[in-house]
Amino acid sequence: MSNLSRVVRHHALRTPQKIALTQDGQQVSYGEQWRRICAVSGLLRARGVNRGDRVALFMKNSAAFIEIAFAVSHVGAVLVPVNFRLAADELEYILQDSGAVLLFRDQELADKSSTAPVTIDVSPEAQRDSSVLGGGSDDAMAAVGHHDLLRIMYTSGTTDRPKGVIHSYRNFYTKSSDQIVDLGLTSSTRLLVCGPLYHVGAFDLPGVAVLWAGGMLCIQRDYDPASALDLIERERLTGAWLAPVMAGEMLATQKAQPRDVSSLQWIIGGGERTPESRIRQFSAAFPNARYIDAYGLTETCGGDTLMERGRELEKIGSVGRALSQVDIEIRDDAGQPLSCGEQGEICIRGAKVTQGYWHAPEKTAASFFEDWLRTGDIGYLDSEGFLFITDRKKDMIITGGENVASAEVERALFEMPQIQDAAVIGAPDARWGERPVTFIVLHPGQSLSEAAILSHCRHRLAAFKVPDRVIFASALPRSPSGKVLKRELRKSITGKDR
Repeated sequence: MSNLSRVVRHHALRTPQKIALTQDGQQVSYGEQWRRICAVSGLLRARGVNRGDRVALFMKNSAAFIEIAFAVSHVGAVLVPVNFRLAADELEYILQDSGAVLLFRDQELADKSSTAPVTIDVSPEAQRDSSVLGGGSDDAMAAVGHHDLLRIMYTSGTTDRPKGVIHSYRNFYTKSSDQIVDLGLTSSTRLLVCGPLYHVGAFDLPGVAVLWAGGMLCIQRDYDPASALDLIERERLTGAWLAPVMAGEMLATQKAQPRDVSSLQWIIGGGERTPESRIRQFSAAFPNARYIDAYGLTETCGGDTLMERGRELEKIGSVGRALSQVDIEIRDDAGQPLSCGEQGEICIRGAKVTQGYWHAPEKTAASFFEDWLRTGDIGYLDSEGFLFITDRKKDMIITGGENVASAEVERALFEMPQIQDAAVIGAPDARWGERPVTFIVLHPGQSLSEAAILSHCRHRLAAFKVPDRVIFASALPRSPSGKVLKRELRKSITGKDR
């Protein structure tokens, strides 16, 4: 197994003038990217960073993020990307838990404190060209193996502290090879990277795998749907990954002010199951692009299933079939496999699956049935192996002894054209144990009564699945990956996560 930087060196030797990355009109060739990686590697070694040391990045999207990440791998250290939206105490926890010896931090985020032994503030100039950080040049790659750590990626906490998911080189290279095959990545692939690079959606799906094929990454520092569409038009971009909320914003913007998006071949959805209406609307707004519904986790480097070309409408509602090096089974609470069509916990096995959590053996043990990762998601497989997600295990509502999948209620709600966003949670009920409650966000300029919403649900759902009440909101709380933070919705009405 080899360092991430080796692939850049490969292309730098053969096609040094080919563009590897663009941002804000700046073009970075493979030859220049290799020079910058070597410069940051020299800085790391000058700062005493050794093989296996953890190096944290508290940065927004930039050319430097990619260059530093590759340089960390170059010297055999372990990357710890951190959500730049975190509060100071959350950052401190991750730095302490990971044992980071060095922190790269965007200068604009310098108000966040740091307990890392060394903190390097990355100026706007350095964000565009990391080599200005200094340190000389070092092109000697450290030896790395299949099971050596490439990265520790912290998942969002719910009622507990975040868990550090460990990713080996084997995990990362397996997911990259699968995506190159399934997405048909080539040297002509031009990817919009508009999600945050600390997240698997932007970095991994397919993210830097595009560089393996000799393609190009177009980096957007902060997501803006209009600017993203301008980039697709100007740079003739061919693919993108979008979290659900991002996809909705881009769709609305394209419908309001269309751009020439004829170059776009595919958009990968992520974060949660996409409403069927949105898939159909995307087909109309982006006629040359297919919407690829996908399923994956931080624990698997993302992208465990992808919807196949030509099956989107036939299998609408599904997130596709497993990639070539992924096995998926549906299991019951005792870990026993279930039959085709039976609902249970989605379990995943394969070379891209994490070996566990950083310094957390009990949490690791609780997350596996032998070598099968327990995802905590509920779903089923059809007779052809297409996966359908019905709910998060912790989001299952139990009312009067009946199970209600919140996603099923949400699908019914999204049929109403006035509704822009919706989420359903279980609220305590003295008689039934729990009753469904829905939070609704309407499209601008639309109006809808609670009575109309409940009437619609009664025509499409069993009585016990119909929401007990409707709460109108201006927006739903979401994680950076686009997932609705249902724990925040629960807190708003109960004061508790669950």
